[in-house]
Amino acid sequence: MTRPLTMRSWLALATALLVVATWPDSGQSLPQGAPETVCDTLLPYHSGGSVLPQNSVSPFKVETSSSTLGQGQTLRVDLTGVPAGLSFGGYMIQARNRNPPHQIVGQFGPARDGTIKLMNCENSVNNSATHSNAGPKQQVLLEWQSPVDFLGQVVFNATIAQSYNEFWVGVPSQPVQIVRRDVSGPSLPTLAPTPNLGTTRAPYVPPSYVAPNNVAAVTADPIYNGCGQSKNCFGFPDGCVASKSCTSITVVTVRGDVYEFEIQSGKGTNAAYVAVGLSDDAKMGEDLTTECVPENGRVNLYSSLTSASPYAAVRSDVNQNSARLLDASIVDGVIYCRVQRDVVTNVKGRTFDLRNGKYHLLVASGSSLKENSVGYHDIGRLPSAQSINLAEVQDLGGSSKLLVQLHGAFMIAAWIGTTSLGIIFARYFKQTWVGSQSCGKDQWFAWHRLLMVTTWSLTVAAYVLIWVELKRAVWHAHSIIGLITVILCFIQPIGALFRPGPNDKKRPYFNWGHWLGGNLAHILGIVTIFFSVKLPKAELPEWMDWILVSFVVVHVLVHLIFSIGLCLNHWQVTGMASERHLSQRANTFQMGDISHHQQHGMRNGMSMERKMDAPYAAMRKGLLGVYSVVLFLFVVVLILLVVLAPIEQFLGKS
Repeated sequence: MTRPLTMRSWLALATALLVVATWPDSGQSLPQGAPETVCDTLLPYHSGGSVLPQNSVSPFKVETSSSTLGQGQTLRVDLTGVPAGLSFGGYMIQARNRNPPHQIVGQFGPARDGTIKLMNCENSVNNSATHSNAGPKQQVLLEWQSPVDFLGQVVFNATIAQSYNEFWVGVPSQPVQIVRRDVSGPSLPTLAPTPNLGTTRAPYVPPSYVAPNNVAAVTADPIYNGCGQSKNCFGFPDGCVASKSCTSITVVTVRGDVYEFEIQSGKGTNAAYVAVGLSDDAKMGEDLTTECVPENGRVNLYSSLTSASPYAAVRSDVNQNSARLLDASIVDGVIYCRVQRDVVTNVKGRTFDLRNGKYHLLVASGSSLKENSVGYHDIGRLPSAQSINLAEVQDLGGSSKLLVQLHGAFMIAAWIGTTSLGIIFARYFKQTWVGSQSCGKDQWFAWHRLLMVTTWSLTVAAYVLIWVELKRAVWHAHSIIGLITVILCFIQPIGALFRPGPNDKKRPYFNWGHWLGGNLAHILGIVTIFFSVKLPKAELPEWMDWILVSFVVVHVLVHLIFSIGLCLNHWQVTGMASERHLSQRANTFQMGDISHHQQHGMRNGMSMERKMDAPYAAMRKGLLGVYSVVLFLFVVVLILLVVLAPIEQFLGKS
């Protein structure tokens, strides 16, 4: 006779059934997939610390369809065995930021056949995935969408269980670079948006990562071996080859008629491409360019011809068979490719002859791509100082940007600084510092003339400098409006030399013409500076526009305040003159002397006004002092942006 089951026996039986139901030894997994309680650890639910993960190399791998992906785009993620055909039961997978705090990013898409269960880890929707059935499987295909607000590298980490006792935690993929993408075509397929609900969980460090203090010292990059001895090396920032710390580098090796180019991006640059151009003049435009672009899990090679206005690298102009990809890789975000180019390449009637020609090397890299083209070289760009025959090995330095920087600095000092202040003096300070003179001239005129002569000198010098640099005319909005500004600036002082006398009937026409020419030149000068921000050669940050907008707002407000003060002055002086006129009429006894007394009194009043400052002089002087300080700060900041361009690269080094 059997004994009835006690409460303890029932509990033991239920516990055993629960354990078997989670990750059974038959290779099947938790029937409904991993619970969200394991989001941080990726440990199988049945483990509980009693069953440890395998520490051997995983027989399974995580592969992605691309190593570079634009924001908001999708890629395919494959879970497979090595060798192919090896089956597994359960899995869980996430994509995490490769850098601290290693947060989960992006979201997975549902499978049409319902074989994938989506999970909401860290209070975000569909950012992890697990199995929905416990059956054996040889491959799992998932779709993952990158975030629209994330730039950097992500790594997919998966836990894959082959059986109850055999599972591998944190099986990593190769890093995937998320870059900005500028596509002016049909919109790309996207998944449903993922709300960001925030999290209070501690950050999770994927098992495959090692803390920096445990990493062995990195050996020197072999790409620098032989530089200046057996091959030409050139990169940016200038001088980086000697320190072996280039943000981007190209290496040219010549063996007979074999011309090999190695191109490599730097670590941590988030580069979407790296490229080298062969240029006749070290300036953007009409350059034969070799591009290395990671796409769909591999590094692709493209040849293009650049144009400067508008900036573009056009691939359709170049025979893509004129260069061959010999080797390529992308490891830890570092793009590398080795390319062999034809000795002679003909492009749109131009011949690039590597054997007999001399060329500047132009290295560039950027963090974004366009449709059928690379994006702007926002990471950096640098041409070599001299053109060389590629077979002649020598040390190369970067092209000097001194003339361009001086041109920009002089124009900013002239049209943001001295012109703005000179106009203020001429318009609002004719009745201030009355009786005080410099060099025999009223103070307002002395300062106005000094500031405008400085503007004229800086403008002419800047225009000569840019012509020396370019050696040719380049027509775009900046150059056209700038030329008009220079012409107006040049004729202003010449017109002033022929101004009519104060009582000449033509003097009003001169005054209006001088006022119109000066203000028009000032406005066009500022517009020209706005257009310079977009020039590739200037390498200015886009946010410089906001500094210029801020200056315009401050300048307009100061004009408004001074104009209000001018109106108040006029009303007060008019009222005082009227009071004097009434007083003189009341005290005049002889009718025939009214006209004489009135004219005499008004002349005395006007003489008195000319000998004293107009009302609110203290306010005008105070506002002028504040405006001068603010204007000086604007000029200093803008000149620093020009001289230290590209400022992002400068800040990255400091």
